[in-house]
Amino acid sequence: MTTYDIRAGTAHTMGVTHDGDGANFAVFSANADRIELCLFSEDGRKETARLTLPERTGPVWHGYVPGLPYGTLYGYRAHGLYAPDQGHRFNPHKLLIDPYTRELSGDFTNDPATYGFDLAHPERDRTPSKADSAAYVPKSVISHPDLFEPALAPLDGRPLSELIYEAHPKGLTIQHPDIEERLRGTYEGLCADPILDHLDKLGVTTVELLPVHAFPDDGFLLDKGLRNYWGYNTIGFFAPSPRYFGPAGFAGFRHMVRRFHEAGIRVILDVVYNHTAEGDHLGPTLCYRGLDNASYYRLIPGQRRFYVNDTGTGNTLDLTRPYVLRMVLDSLRFWVTQMGVDGFRFDLATTLGREAHGFDPHGGFFDALRQDPVLSKTRLIAEPWDIGPGGYQLGSFPHEFSEWNDTFRDTVRGYWRGDPHATQSLGGKLLGSADPFDRDGRRPWASVNFVTAHDGFTLADTCAYAEKHNEANLEDNRDGHSHNVSDNMGVEGPTDDPEILAARAQRARNLLATVFLSQGTPMILAGDEMGNSQGGNNNAYCQDNEIGWVDWTGDAALTAFVSRLSAFRRQHSVLRQLHFLHGRKRAADALPDVVWRDFAGQPLEWRDPGLDRLVLVLRSSAETTVGEDDADAVLLAFNRSEKPGRVKLPRPPSGGRWVRRIDTAAPDAAPTAETGTAAIAGASVLALSIDMTGGPL
Repeated sequence: MTTYDIRAGTAHTMGVTHDGDGANFAVFSANADRIELCLFSEDGRKETARLTLPERTGPVWHGYVPGLPYGTLYGYRAHGLYAPDQGHRFNPHKLLIDPYTRELSGDFTNDPATYGFDLAHPERDRTPSKADSAAYVPKSVISHPDLFEPALAPLDGRPLSELIYEAHPKGLTIQHPDIEERLRGTYEGLCADPILDHLDKLGVTTVELLPVHAFPDDGFLLDKGLRNYWGYNTIGFFAPSPRYFGPAGFAGFRHMVRRFHEAGIRVILDVVYNHTAEGDHLGPTLCYRGLDNASYYRLIPGQRRFYVNDTGTGNTLDLTRPYVLRMVLDSLRFWVTQMGVDGFRFDLATTLGREAHGFDPHGGFFDALRQDPVLSKTRLIAEPWDIGPGGYQLGSFPHEFSEWNDTFRDTVRGYWRGDPHATQSLGGKLLGSADPFDRDGRRPWASVNFVTAHDGFTLADTCAYAEKHNEANLEDNRDGHSHNVSDNMGVEGPTDDPEILAARAQRARNLLATVFLSQGTPMILAGDEMGNSQGGNNNAYCQDNEIGWVDWTGDAALTAFVSRLSAFRRQHSVLRQLHFLHGRKRAADALPDVVWRDFAGQPLEWRDPGLDRLVLVLRSSAETTVGEDDADAVLLAFNRSEKPGRVKLPRPPSGGRWVRRIDTAAPDAAPTAETGTAAIAGASVLALSIDMTGGPL
């Protein structure tokens, strides 16, 4: 092995800091007895040096090695007590990734050597393994500062008319015929001209990417010939996953962000800070478990061999520990200040707010995030649930957050399917779900409205399947949610019946229209605008193939209709209010800001169990300062009955007229002026707006 000098260094900056002459290493472990720095050859195959970090300041071990060049590969070995029943799993035979590494070199290999215990021993994890794992674990990299220069900045503020487009970083482009083959499935492919043009036509302002943090493939999936496609299994919170690298490698991610920003599109990352890829007590030792299992993870009191599993994935990160919380915050700041991203969607965000007494919206993570001068300005979205006790927390997050609103999804699907009492529930969802969100100064945009997301059926499958069909996941169709609130229109799956196909197309337009015409933040799943199907698979997490990828040979007419919906929403601020509507009278004209009516223009009978039609007229909120939008109004009519009807129109302002703009039964129809009443087809949505110009439409 090569001989290196190692000096005390500093504990101030975690991870590796290169000063141009050498590298400082700092790593957290409150319970280790000794930490060794391991250096490797350029190909990562040979360990060239093993140096003990000479100093410990509090729980941080550190050392400085002069003369180390940029690009050096390294890892750690941690010495200490191997006593799983006490929560400790130190094993120096296991090479450990630096939790702060920006780059990983090499691939994860699912080998028995990566486990801290002897898999063949009858006592399993109670018996440490002596097999060296270095050959099967990626090496951390001393990154060159040119990778992060110049620093990238997020776009300012939240767009006034936001449309979120949830997409997989590979699946969106891997089958796109107009993208260079070498760029398909990569970060550079995501920002290729055909994608930017498509997003511009849709009016997308925010792209929300499924996890890009480095993650391995689960062993049980590899054994079945499958892969982890979605990526909710992080092992490197600072490192972009190399599986999406294109010709530019690491730099491709920053290039993608720049291109999106130049197009006026923000980038949000779906981030997983609730658990790691190391799994439960029988999982591999790759990083955190080997560095300090008892500090990084929540362990069951009195049974510290086992992990608290509020996430359903085997382990739960312990953000009540200061250095674990610091790692998460440092990671978030890195992605904002160095990589330029604009915000985050927090997977299983309830877990992040768990204190000893349970979920707390004023817990340490939320307080630290909200006061941070960088992170407090970013777009923050919570998935407001986990599987732990009291895990469902819709509406409970701090006011800076928006939240995925699954009740919107289920209500809208249920309404159009014909479920009892869904009409009454729909009324509240159309106005931003005030029941959970209208408190503490929160705004309607707090509700992220969607009818589909990566987890569950696509839009096309919601209209074509009554049951999940996950056989390709090789779990005997046991995985995935069974409560889909979907409908097959009479035939399960593919059909050539023109009536059924027409009904499915109409249902898809109705679902999309409801998303775009509701108060809140609309979100659509990539591919839904083209009728993309996963063949009834509602849990395609392991389908890195045509099942999970977006098919671009889709429905151009549906894409055009989505563009029309998006444009209509942008043109009318009454569809994206900054305050909740409660029917209060406006100072401008003493008219209420929202009026509910039946088709005959009479007050709705909300107690009618058979209620299936409703009309609402929207004007600017009574809480909005008097201004130029006061004359604007939008009338929305929802008819889930198969019977057509006529909607009585309120009197327009002097000199104005009602114009039919959106009709899901006639998606291509040109705008037409309406007087007195407006016809509405069965099972359809109608949207009219006020025109004050009097000119041709």
